[in-house]
Amino acid sequence: MALNHLSLLRPLLCQPLLRHVRSPLTSCISSRPFLGPDNIQHPASAAGCIRLYATKKAKAKAKGQSAKVNINSALVEDIISLDEVKEDMTAVLDSLKDDFTRNLSIRTSPGALDHIVVTTQDGKFPLRQLGQISMKSPQLIMVNMSSFPEATAAATRALRESGMNLNPEVDGMIIKVPVPKVTREHRENLAKVAKQLSNKAKDSVRRVRSNAVTQVKKAKEGHSEDTIRLVEKQIQQMADSTATDIDKQLAAKTKELLG
Repeated sequence: MALNHLSLLRPLLCQPLLRHVRSPLTSCISSRPFLGPDNIQHPASAAGCIRLYATKKAKAKAKGQSAKVNINSALVEDIISLDEVKEDMTAVLDSLKDDFTRNLSIRTSPGALDHIVVTTQDGKFPLRQLGQISMKSPQLIMVNMSSFPEATAAATRALRESGMNLNPEVDGMIIKVPVPKVTREHRENLAKVAKQLSNKAKDSVRRVRSNAVTQVKKAKEGHSEDTIRLVEKQIQQMADSTATDIDKQLAAKTKELLG
């Protein structure tokens, strides 16, 4: 008789016990269903001891979904043109794609030297602004420095230190650049250049984002803090999306170069 009364009191004792036990792993349900004195299962009594907890992964997913915004650009035109911000970021991505196509190819071309920066007494300049680059033959690139002959030595040094395995030779105002064989080292050097170009593209995207956020902050008067905050989040999402596209372009180009 005493055991039967104890079985009936078990669900009632379980409720106050949960108030003192904080661990989410604690449960008052055994592997067997609760049975009353008449051997009838009482699922409702057992269910009273269940406490469910959201997993960290589920919470993070819900947080990410709630943080995403999608503002109609026409509604915030008096604050900033989100379409123009998007265009500026897209232009950075398109420029990177163009650089990858023209300058980073296994088959060497005059454009492969465009990214090289020459340091002179007057500052830093792209090689293509100082000299005329042309393909003399499939095995030789020529750089005509007649427009800026005083920069010939600096240009030669920049070519040699470019990391492209180049060994330039000076002939008066002409720099002769033999095309290196396509070795594994050459492929790896091109992949490094691709990484450098993608990092510069990300820097450009950050500048676009920073300038846009500065413009938004200047328009705080006459707009609620929530509106300003949502616009800033939208700009950040656009920058993050563009950065992701840059990473995808880099991954594809690296795979192409390294095989």
